[in-house]
Amino acid sequence: MLIAVVGPTAAGKSDLSVELAIALGGEVVNGDSMQLYRGMDIGTAKLSAAERRGVPHHLLDLLDVTEPASVAEFQGWARLAITHCRRRGVPPIVTGGSALYLRAVLDEFDFPGTDADVRRRLDAELAAVGPAALHRRLHDVDPEAAAVILPGNGRRIVRALEVVEITGKPFRATLPEHVYAFDDVVQLGIDVPRDVIDARIEARVDRMWAAGLVDEVRRLERAGLREGRTASRALGYAQVLRFLSGEWSEEEARQATVVGTRRFARRQDAWFRRDPRISWLPYDAPNISELALDAVRSRA
Repeated sequence: MLIAVVGPTAAGKSDLSVELAIALGGEVVNGDSMQLYRGMDIGTAKLSAAERRGVPHHLLDLLDVTEPASVAEFQGWARLAITHCRRRGVPPIVTGGSALYLRAVLDEFDFPGTDADVRRRLDAELAAVGPAALHRRLHDVDPEAAAVILPGNGRRIVRALEVVEITGKPFRATLPEHVYAFDDVVQLGIDVPRDVIDARIEARVDRMWAAGLVDEVRRLERAGLREGRTASRALGYAQVLRFLSGEWSEEEARQATVVGTRRFARRQDAWFRRDPRISWLPYDAPNISELALDAVRSRA
């Protein structure tokens, strides 16, 4: 069996995944695109060794912050970890809020090819005019893709425009149907009202600041974070970098992190809600672990 625990940021996915792993003798496979990076701990809410409670975790701390990561690469890494777990008779529990990454792992998902010339031209345009201008173009040619890609995410905007140009189809049309690539999959979602998520996100950002997020970003900046095409765009890290460069005050960076994370959580929730295969669990159920186990065992 393959179990996925999904939902928006600050829903409680990591803790529930550990509980399930302990109860089922399973192992956790990280599904958060930014927890791949070494040293990005506070800002990604990465569980500490103690919080993992002895449960093996896969796909944490794989990359330096200067290394890019793609959905296609992640798909390969995660599927390999899942396959190794299943061969050993260990149930893998994939968890995270990076919705596209999770779909790429769980579902039949083939990536359109690339064209080096098209990519170079679009990258040059991105450098010249910025992501907002390219996002407006994407909205004109593929409004559904533009609706789910952040206007500041230049890398994904470029990729979407590249796919549209080389395939003649909307980028969104290349996304998979709801067909699993594995047999015996159970998806569990943690259902949290928007006002609760908003409050949790603000509290989490405050905890991150108190835990030393700014100092963490300073250390990573010395390790090349600003040059990292993927890592430098992570929520919290991108905002603190703007504070460290003098563009924003520290309070402006903190507040921008709260606002950006709330927007991201809304997109996450909207994405997951479109998947009819997810069994939703109430976030405030005192027996949420038992409810999750019941949902898993009912499919066994």
